[in-house]
Amino acid sequence: MTFSGPAGSPEGDGALPTRRELRARREAEALAAETVEPSALAPVPVPVPPTPIASVSPDLAVVVGTAVPAITPDAAARVRRPPARPARPRTRSTLPPLDSRPPAAARRRASRKPLAKMVTLLAIPAIFLTTALPAYAFAPQGGSTAITAQPSGEAQRVSVAAAAVAVSIVGDAFSSTSQAEIDEIEARRLAEDAAERSAAAGFAVYGIRAEGDDYPWPTAATDDQGGGLSPLGYYYRECVDFVAWRLNRDAGASGSPWKWTWGNLTPGGGNGDAWARNWAAKGRPTGTTPVVGAVATFNYNHVAYVQLVPGDGTVVLEEYNWMGSHAYHTRTVPISAVKLFLYPPS
Repeated sequence: MTFSGPAGSPEGDGALPTRRELRARREAEALAAETVEPSALAPVPVPVPPTPIASVSPDLAVVVGTAVPAITPDAAARVRRPPARPARPRTRSTLPPLDSRPPAAARRRASRKPLAKMVTLLAIPAIFLTTALPAYAFAPQGGSTAITAQPSGEAQRVSVAAAAVAVSIVGDAFSSTSQAEIDEIEARRLAEDAAERSAAAGFAVYGIRAEGDDYPWPTAATDDQGGGLSPLGYYYRECVDFVAWRLNRDAGASGSPWKWTWGNLTPGGGNGDAWARNWAAKGRPTGTTPVVGAVATFNYNHVAYVQLVPGDGTVVLEEYNWMGSHAYHTRTVPISAVKLFLYPPS
C-alpha cells in the first residue's frame, strides 16, 4: 500500500510517515486551527439583495437593508474553530500508538498480579494446615473409633468387667530334660558316629583300582534298544548294573560265578531309588560319611560308585547312564549332595 501525500514530500514518494512525523503534523494542524491571522478577519461587505429571498428559512431570513456588523480582530481571536480530524494513515502495523501504550512499570505490575494471586491461594490453606497440626499431633491415634472420637481425658477411662478378674492364665505342662538324659543322648550319638566310622574304615580294605571305565559290557544294547539283562540281573549300561559290577570287582569276583547279583543284592527292587530300602531290609550298614567303594544314593532314581574321598568336603563319583547317556561318566560333588552312603556288603 502506498501513502499519497503532497508532491515533493516523503509521503509523495511512497514512503510511510513515522509516528514521530504523524505526531508533529497533528500538533501543527491543531496549532494552525487555533490561531487566525488578523488579515483574514477584515470586515467583509455583504451585498444587499433587492428583495427578500423567500426560500430561506425563517430562522435564517435576511432583512434587506440591514448592515452586517464587521468582525473585529479581537472578536475573531475569541472564536475557535474545532480542529479538523486528521486522516488516519493506513499502515500494516497493528500495534497501538506509542503514546497510548501503558508504561513498562505498569505492565510489570500487571504481570505480577496473577502470580501474587496464586501465592495467596496457596498460602491461605498452608496457614490453616499449620494451625491444625498441633491438634492432630496430640490427638489419640490407633484404637477403636469410639475411643479416638472422645476427648483425651475420657479416652483414658477403661472399665473392666468383674468376670475378667476371675480369669486365670494356665500354661502347658512340660518338664525339662534332665542333665542325665542329655548325657545319655550325647553318648548314644557318639557311639553311633564311632560305629559308622569303624564300619567305613573296615570297608575301605577292598582293593581299589584306578579310575576308568572297566565295565565289561560297554557296547551292549540297552533296554531302549531292545537289549536284555546282564549276567548280574540288571539292564545293560544302567547305573545299577555298573555299581553291581564294581561291588563284585572289589569283592574279587570279576567273572562267573558272581558274588552279588540282583537276587541277593537288591531283591526288593532293581531301580536306584530302591537300593537304600534293600540295604535297610537286609540290616546292612549305611551312613553319611563317604568311603571308597561305597554306593552313593540320591533323592532321585540314581546310584553311583565312590571312587575317591579327597578330604576337602567333596567326593569323586564314577557312574553309568548319567543324564540318560548310557555311558561312563565321572564327577566331583559335595558330600552334602549325597543322600546316603551304602557301605559294601560283606
